[in-house]
Amino acid sequence: IPASFNAALRDAAVQELSGQGFRVTVSDLYAMNFRASATQDDIIGDLKNPDHFQYGDETMRAWTEGRLSDDITAEQRKLEEAQLIIFQFPLYWFSVPAVLKGWFDRVLTQGFAFSLQKIYSKGVFKDKKALLSFTTGAPESMFQPDGIDGDINVTLWPLQNGILNFCGFQVLAPQIFWDPVHCPAAVRAQMLEGWRARLGGLLMEKPLTFAPCELFDLSFQGGFRLRPEVKEEQEAQPFGLSTGHHLGKPLPPGDQTRAPSAGGNRK
Repeated sequence: IPASFNAALRDAAVQELSGQGFRVTVSDLYAMNFRASATQDDIIGDLKNPDHFQYGDETMRAWTEGRLSDDITAEQRKLEEAQLIIFQFPLYWFSVPAVLKGWFDRVLTQGFAFSLQKIYSKGVFKDKKALLSFTTGAPESMFQPDGIDGDINVTLWPLQNGILNFCGFQVLAPQIFWDPVHCPAAVRAQMLEGWRARLGGLLMEKPLTFAPCELFDLSFQGGFRLRPEVKEEQEAQPFGLSTGHHLGKPLPPGDQTRAPSAGGNRK
């Protein structure tokens, strides 16, 4: 929506990054009428198995043969060229809006964005940075470990680890704008200025940390689970390894919201 706060945040990012000399490309999914549903229409030409349609297999084959629909191909080209991808959105139902979920479903096809050999720290996009910038409809207090909505680190794990880190992206700390709709105009102005200030040094930031592939037994026999020696090493630690690999311990504070400091601890 052109008059929305998310649009203002997008415009600020375009202005600041362009001013630094970067070429900025915007995909306004609503303005583009981008299709959210992953269907057979994403494939040009014949299906390999029309009697038992399997979206992942068929789109991987279509990507290999250059037969994905034009809207998917256009977004994949943008991704290939990008050094940094900022996803700007309002948080809907603890996740992204349907159109952005559809972008993930349709654009990040197998083969293009991942393979069994190229996931997580070995991922396809390991040389690219990605960032979630989003607004919430609730104040920060509600997303605390003792808040009614629960720890925001848990909310972010599926998006930042399950999508971005899975595809290899270096995930920068999220930019969260807490409940702007209920904030005075002066506070929203401060939010915008804080975003502009961060954009000035964004590409120099350290990314969030995730458990590297080397810590796991990457075989079907081993179940792709943490190696026994890694679990043994973690026994003496006060916190879990990550939000997802908590090992029954308290979640590491700020695991999905703050990058580690130079000493290895989170700020």
